[in-house]
Amino acid sequence: MDAHGCAPERLRNPEMLRDLFARIISGLNLRPIGETRWHQFPNSGGITGLCLLAESHLACHTFPEFGSLCLNLFCCVPRERWDFERELTAAFGASSVSVRTVVRQYSETEELRLEPVAGAHDLAQESQRG
Repeated sequence: MDAHGCAPERLRNPEMLRDLFARIISGLNLRPIGETRWHQFPNSGGITGLCLLAESHLACHTFPEFGSLCLNLFCCVPRERWDFERELTAAFGASSVSVRTVVRQYSETEELRLEPVAGAHDLAQESQRG
């Protein structure tokens, strides 16, 4: 997920990100296997977070100087859709949120495919344009 037009002070606030991670983990019934690790950069105040999950990982990177947040959730077990657009808009004041979903190949007979999400950028069309 990419969120743009976010309030810079919120992107520098570790508690806002801890709360976001807690809501995602709870809302999607994810299983952390340790404490989330956080790093705040001294100049910009941007924050990187990583939570290892039994399902894989949840990570974020904030860029207050650009008003943007990048969020990555990798799950090896399919999950219900979570309203990232609403949550990131409410928590960080995002003016736009792009959610991309990749359904990965797990056997030789399955094909890698992208599932479009309403309002999200279609990566399949972009890759065809070159």
